[in-house]
Amino acid sequence: MSFSSEIKEEISKLNNLADKESVKAEFKGYLLTCNTSITKDNLVFKTENEYNINRFSKLLNNLNINDYEIEIKGKNYLIRVKEFIDIAALYEIDEKKEKNLKAIVRGAFLGSGSLNNPESKYHLEIILNSKENVKYIIDIIKKFNINGKILERKQGYSLYIKDGEEISKFLAFIGAGKAVLKFEEIRVVRETRNNVNRIVNCETANLNKIIDASMKQIQAIKIIKQKKTFEKMPENLQEIAELRLANPDISLIELGKMLKQPIGKSGVNHRLKKIQEIAEELTNK
Repeated sequence: MSFSSEIKEEISKLNNLADKESVKAEFKGYLLTCNTSITKDNLVFKTENEYNINRFSKLLNNLNINDYEIEIKGKNYLIRVKEFIDIAALYEIDEKKEKNLKAIVRGAFLGSGSLNNPESKYHLEIILNSKENVKYIIDIIKKFNINGKILERKQGYSLYIKDGEEISKFLAFIGAGKAVLKFEEIRVVRETRNNVNRIVNCETANLNKIIDASMKQIQAIKIIKQKKTFEKMPENLQEIAELRLANPDISLIELGKMLKQPIGKSGVNHRLKKIQEIAEELTNK
């Protein structure tokens, strides 16, 4: 299963369909994409993802749209709505509410979004059916400090993000928590390995040990920041955490020397273990 499919499987299973306004907002997101076509007589949505087609049908049911059929054409699932849909009424959504904005973007990603395998490169993209709709989604995510760009394609326009940090924030925004953790783990490994060439006087075994430990520590720090608990930690833990993020490839001894009040290897190790324990507690909540 591709990374994109894993994300779509995760967010298509979100248990939030009881919220009618969010359902309308997510449905709107789908309608903005290149995979949805709307004519006077019907509406058609196509996808290669079975979880996605199930999600779309559940949205229809929750909106009391029942006259539709699902068919398979090659690799694609098609869902065809044969009754009249009042699109204008469906678009009546309170866009001052954060949950509705998240639902719109989530629907757009489900509709035509993709994310490359992050082990090779960072590239998230959503193909939309007009330049105006791309700008609309970009304006939404910009409100939450997520930066996207417009790409003109033969089949239309798309929103794309190539920065790892921005992609991570985007996945968290649409509710793909598990995908964020997996993406960050891959990202830490990639970026740590990219810095390995700077270290020339370490034995390979010791270097790998530092990288593996650093990866787990950085992942824990990212989780704490995403859960907005970082500032609640004691200042000594915040200090060592920031140093570890800025210096993923140095030893505990070197980290200890960089503190305002230097400490030894065991002291640094104790603080980082405490950080990992906090992240584990937050993940299990």
